[in-house]
Amino acid sequence: MANTYAPGSTLSVQDVADLIDHALLKPELTPAEVEKSCRELAAHEIWSVCVRPSDVALAKEAVAGHATRVCTVIGFPHGTTSTTAKVAESRQALADGATELDMVLNIGRLRGGDLAAVRDDIAAVVQTGHEAGALVKVIFETALLDDDQIQAAARASEEAGADFVKTSTGFAGGGATLPHVRLMRASAGPGVQVKASGGVRDIDTLLAMCAEGVTRIGTSSTEALLEGARERAAAGTLVVPEPGGDAAGADGQGY
Repeated sequence: MANTYAPGSTLSVQDVADLIDHALLKPELTPAEVEKSCRELAAHEIWSVCVRPSDVALAKEAVAGHATRVCTVIGFPHGTTSTTAKVAESRQALADGATELDMVLNIGRLRGGDLAAVRDDIAAVVQTGHEAGALVKVIFETALLDDDQIQAAARASEEAGADFVKTSTGFAGGGATLPHVRLMRASAGPGVQVKASGGVRDIDTLLAMCAEGVTRIGTSSTEALLEGARERAAAGTLVVPEPGGDAAGADGQGY
């Protein structure tokens, strides 16, 4: 289980780096751009780079010698590929060197009420990931769901054995909000962690997410987050606030 930070906890800059999965998922990124970014990000010793499946092997080589891990996405971004395809994609990503899989659940099946299909789809990827020692995160796409559907997705993810529930892909017009991560934290079991992704671009938003029990951040704003963390650490104010706000991350779209 990753560190959780109670209100009033003082973080280090490395604590912030350890929260970050940096997203390199835009379709137009070239291999050279991905490689360059991975090398630069690994120098900050962030938790992981989250790359497209075709970039996993490249990313693994680029971060070699650093603590930074390689994460990838499965069934991205719509979640509508078959379970068989998601499992095959997972196996290839693991063979290429991924140690974490962020899978998109079947959003249409969830909204249609077929929770057994949603759970079984997740469970198949979880089994594949866990057999290889990898963590599996389940992306909900909260901007497309109501509260009841978010709660149902959290329960299905827990039943399927997922390690994390995650708010968003960053490609569906919305991202992480405090009310949504609060609901996800309350609905998933204590053994399931929460990843906030989409719209976490400044240190205040990151700290507000930590206050709600978030233990991983999906972002493409790593430099801004670490710079904010350094400034706050120097001032002695890199501190998790009291929970309960609603504004942070509300604009959400994109990473």
